[in-house]
Amino acid sequence: MRHREVLESLSGLLLALFVAMISSTVVSTSLPLIIGSLNGTQTQYTWVVTATLLAATATTPIWGKLADLFNKKTLVQVAIAIFVAGSMISGFSQDTGQLIAARAFQGVGVGGLQALVQVVIAAIIPPRERGRYNGYLGAVMAVATVGGPLLGGLIVDVPWLGWRWCFFVGVPIAVLAFVVLQRTLKLETVRRENVQVDYLGAGLIAAGVSVLLIWVSFVGSSFGWLSWQTAVMVAAGLVLLAAAVLVETKVREPVVPLKIVVQRTPALAIIASLAVGMAMFGGAVFLGQYFQVGRGYTPTEAGLLTMPMMAGVLVSSTVSGRLISRTGRIKPYIVAGTLILVLGFLGLGLVDHATPLWIVGAAMAVVGIGVGMTMQNLVLAVQNDVPLRDLGAASASVTFFRSLGGTIGVSVLGAVLANRVSADLAAALHVPAGQTSTGGVSALNLKALPPQVQSVVHTVYGDATAHIFLISAAVAVVGVVAALLLKPITLRTTIDVAEHAEDPAPAAR
Repeated sequence: MRHREVLESLSGLLLALFVAMISSTVVSTSLPLIIGSLNGTQTQYTWVVTATLLAATATTPIWGKLADLFNKKTLVQVAIAIFVAGSMISGFSQDTGQLIAARAFQGVGVGGLQALVQVVIAAIIPPRERGRYNGYLGAVMAVATVGGPLLGGLIVDVPWLGWRWCFFVGVPIAVLAFVVLQRTLKLETVRRENVQVDYLGAGLIAAGVSVLLIWVSFVGSSFGWLSWQTAVMVAAGLVLLAAAVLVETKVREPVVPLKIVVQRTPALAIIASLAVGMAMFGGAVFLGQYFQVGRGYTPTEAGLLTMPMMAGVLVSSTVSGRLISRTGRIKPYIVAGTLILVLGFLGLGLVDHATPLWIVGAAMAVVGIGVGMTMQNLVLAVQNDVPLRDLGAASASVTFFRSLGGTIGVSVLGAVLANRVSADLAAALHVPAGQTSTGGVSALNLKALPPQVQSVVHTVYGDATAHIFLISAAVAVVGVVAALLLKPITLRTTIDVAEHAEDPAPAAR
C-alpha cells in the first residue's frame, strides 16, 4: 500500500483507538466528582475503573482470536457498537452499582478496539515501516490523554452539562469512526473452517482474576488477611486460574496460545507489559484524584495539570518510532523506556499535599516519556516475531497481559490507598477506624463537607498518594529486568515471517 492509502485506512482506526482511550481519560478528572455526587466510597471509585479494565482484559484475547478467523473490519465495527451502547448506559446510571456494571459492559467494546486496531495495522504495514506510523498512534494517545481530562473537567464544571456527558461525549466520535472505517478500510475476509473460540478459557481467566481482585479490594477492611474469607477467595481464584491453564493446553484454538507466549521474545515482552501496565494504569489513574481531592483543584485545572505526562508520551512515542524505523533496532528504546518509567515513579513517590507543582509536573513528564517508549514497542517486538496467521492472537496476548497488569495495578493500589486514607482519616477526625464518611457524607464529596473537614481530607489524600507511586516504581523494575533479557531484535521489512509466509500446512505446526 502507498503511504496515502495507509493513512486513509488508518484514519478510521485512529478514530476508533481515540474513542476507546478517551472513554477512560475523560472520566479520570471527573471521577472524584461523579463518585462524590453518587455518594460512593474509595473502593467504588477504584471499581469504576477496574470494571472497565477487567472486562477489556477478559475479552481482548477473544477479539484477537476472532481477528484470525473473521473479517477484521467487521469486528472493529461490532466493538464500536458495543462501546456506544455501554457509554449510553453509563451516562444514565443512577448509582455507583449501576455505573460499575455499565462500565464493565463498555469495557467489552474497549477491549475489542484496543486489540483489533493493533491487529489491523499489523496486517497492512510491515514491522520495519510500522515505527513511523507509531508516531500517529502516539499522537492519538497523547491527544486522548491530554484532551480527555481537559474535556472531562470542562464538562463537569459547566452547570448545564453535568457529569453524565462525560459518557455521552464519546458517542458521536464512535459513530464517526464507524462511518470512516466503512468508507476507507478495505480488508479481505479471512475465514477458516471448523472455527473454535475458547470461551471457556477466557471465562475461567476472567473469573479467576475477578475473584482475586475482589479479595484485594476488601481484605484488611471488611475481613482480615488471615481469615476464612481470605482462604476461600484466594483458593478459588488460584483453582480457576489453574483450570484456565489446563484448558489452554487442551483446546485446539486457545484464547492465550501457550506455544506463542512461552517463546523468549513474546514471554519477556508479556512480562514487561504486565509490569508496565501495573505501574502506568495503577499510578496514573489516581493522579486526577490527587490534584482534586489532595490539592483542591477543579476538574478542569486537574486536567491541565496532567498535561506534562501526556506531552512526554507524545514526544517520546513519535521520536522513538521514527528512530526505530530508521535503524530497525528496538531493544535499546524499550530498555531506556522502562528505566525512565522507574525514575518517574520514584519522583512521584516523593510528593505530598504541599509539593511544588513544577516538581510534580517534571516527574509526570518523565513517566510519560517512559510510557511512550515502551507500550507500543513491546507489541511491535512480539508482532515482529510471529507469522501472520498468529498475528491476532499474539498481539492480543500482549495487550491482554498489559490490561491485566493495569487491572491488577488499579485494584491493588486502590485498595492500598483506600486502607491508608481510611486509617489516616479516622485518626485525624477521631472517628471509628474504617469509617469512610462524615455525617453520612462520603469523604470524596468535598463540597458537602465542612471547611475544616475538607482541609483534613486534602492533607490525607495528598500525602497518601505518594505510597502508591512508590509501589508503582517497584513494580516497574520488573519491566526493566524483562527488557534487559530481550534478545537484540532487527525488525523485518515483510508483512509475514519469511519461513512461514508460504507454509502450505499451517495447521500442522
